Amino acid sequence: MALSTRTNTKTIGPSALTRDDVAARVDRCDWPAIESELDAFGCAAIPALIDPASCDALIALYAQDNLFRARIDMHRHGFGRGEYKYFAYPLPDVVGQLRDALYPHLASVANRWHAAMGIESNYPQRHVDYLARCHRAGQRRPTPLLLRYETGDFNCLHQDLYGAHVFPLQVAVLLSDLGNDFTGGEFVMTEQRPRMQSRAEVVPLRKGDAVAFAVSQRPVQGARGVYRVNLRHGVSRLRSGRRHTLGIIFHDAA
Repeated sequence: MALSTRTNTKTIGPSALTRDDVAARVDRCDWPAIESELDAFGCAAIPALIDPASCDALIALYAQDNLFRARIDMHRHGFGRGEYKYFAYPLPDVVGQLRDALYPHLASVANRWHAAMGIESNYPQRHVDYLARCHRAGQRRPTPLLLRYETGDFNCLHQDLYGAHVFPLQVAVLLSDLGNDFTGGEFVMTEQRPRMQSRAEVVPLRKGDAVAFAVSQRPVQGARGVYRVNLRHGVSRLRSGRRHTLGIIFHDAA
């Protein structure tokens, strides 16, 4: 039986966005520009996805262990330095609402990318339907997470693959204020094309901004047709302060 994905039983305080607020903010994003950036570079900034008060409310959740299913020490597992926590179901309202509202916009990109790469897949329009597919395959553990970095911490380049069903795009939202809360800690993505040197991409973000990016592969048009390139993402070393991020992964884990 699939786990419940209800998001209406946990709120993040009086400053939280409502479901209508979240949907409206997501729909107001410049999706043609975002899709163009994703197609060209495999990642795209989404400015002011959530407001500063909701960023602060999300950061405050990090101390509430009852909201999470697991805590990961990056150094212990060789992932870098820092830590993160996976939310448990039911997700806090704003987290589940962002996940549901972002998914349809990215599903159209995912379907187009997979068609170009010759991968047979059809991502449904509603996130709840895609999660049902994951849960039928035994991928029932929620994957949205909060990450915390202190001075000197970093996240090694990696791919977030948790089972046979992998949604090919994900989103990270910067919750802290660059320059006031921390310095350094840039979002970094690398792309490896066949028989070529790796290309690095750094996406500058401010508090409340998000970045959408490829989980592992994207299509690239070459002289002889479309080919696949592999991508990895991470976070550069934090020079000072503390940095929090909300990670939104659309497939659940086995």
